[in-house]
Order: sequence, then structure tokens, then C-alpha cells
Amino acid sequence: MCLQYLFQAWGARGPAKYRDLLLETGTEEIGHIEMLATAVAMNLEGAPVAMEQAAADPVVAAVLGGMNVQHVITTCMAAMPADASGVPFNCSHVYASGNIAADMLSNVMAESTGRMLAVQLFKMTDDPGMKDMLRFLIARDTMHQNQFLAAWEEAGGRASHPIPNSFPQDEEARDFSYSFLSFGADESVVPPAGAWSHGKSFDGRGEFETKRMVPLGGIPDLGYASPDSGAQSEQMEASSLATGET
Repeated sequence: MCLQYLFQAWGARGPAKYRDLLLETGTEEIGHIEMLATAVAMNLEGAPVAMEQAAADPVVAAVLGGMNVQHVITTCMAAMPADASGVPFNCSHVYASGNIAADMLSNVMAESTGRMLAVQLFKMTDDPGMKDMLRFLIARDTMHQNQFLAAWEEAGGRASHPIPNSFPQDEEARDFSYSFLSFGADESVVPPAGAWSHGKSFDGRGEFETKRMVPLGGIPDLGYASPDSGAQSEQMEASSLATGET
């Protein structure tokens, strides 16, 4: 989340207040990283590092007690730049589209899943210090969800949809702009009904409906394979094989 907010800020155009909001929150997240890295190091204090010790510990014996062995091998019992599943950070999780409405909604999702993780960790520990830290982080997740939703509303909220709202909807295939598509081939299959299938659309610009999807185009024909490709001879046109042409 830290890099996401910072990259969103560094590429932000338009009202400066959104850039400043993201910079402030990204900077705060740097502090959260320090808190979590310190907590990881403290929790690893005293963990068994020798195979003999690990084997003697029934919890560690069950897949090293759930501990990532790289903490022993590469960091001398310190935190690693990896997510909760041990996957190294590579910035593939950073979403900075340059669209303020899209970015704010992405940030709400990030804070929501982050809060879910912190809540689960809170349930798993009985350490008072850890619980105090997690209470703080959970509270900040609450604030961040609310602030990004407030920013989204201030940037247009529902009226900002569909994103980007700068594209003329007359250029869309309007027959499908507000249609929930059902792909059940059997007519007995009842499409799921909800607020997305009938009534006014979320953006207020159309009426939801449900359509049973049918093929709209012909059967695709990619032609014969190139004789220069690695395809089988049976995939190539006979005249192409004779002339060496495609």
C-alpha cells in the first residue's frame, strides 16, 4: 500500500489536494512497515535455528511451525520484503492508474484486505504488545477506508462513473452498457437476480436488464500456419509448402 499511494501521488494530475492526501498516507505507511518489520524480528527472537531444535519442537516439526525458513537462511531472524504468504514484493501489486476515481476505489480495496489480515492476526495472538500494535493498525485501516471513500465521493462518487467518465458513452455498444449477461445454455438455468439485474444503474445513466448471451460473430478462421513456423505440416496449406510462401 505504501508504494501504491506514493506512485499514485507522484503521477497525480489535477487538484493538488488529492496528491497531498496520497503523499501523507504513503508516508504514514512507511512507518507501518517499520512497525511490522520490528514486530516480525521480535517474534522471531528465540526461534529454533538448528535442525535438532526444530525437530524437537512438535509445532516447528509441522512445516517448521509455519515459519518461513528463509528467516533463518537469509535474514538472521529479521523481516523480509515479502507478503503474508511469503511471496516477495515485486511491485506487481502497485496500482497507480492516474485516474483519481479508479485509484481511490483501488485503495479502499487494499485497505479492506489489509484490515482483514490485521484482524486475523489479532485473533491469533495473546501477546498484549502485539494486540496493542494491531489495534492501532486496524484503526488506521478504518480511517484509510473512510478517507479514500470520501475522496472518491468528492471526486464525483457515482457521478464519476463509468470510469473514465471522460469517454463519450455514445461510442460504446450501448445495447450492452447496462446488461447483465447470462451464459447458461440451458433455458432452465435462471440467471442470478439482484440490484445489478434490474432497476436504475449504479451511475444513474441507464436501466439494468438481464440478457441471455448468444454468439454474435462467426466461427473464427485463422487460416493456415506459416511454413516458417514450428507447426505440423498438416497445418500448412499445400501451395505454401511448395512455394515457401504464406
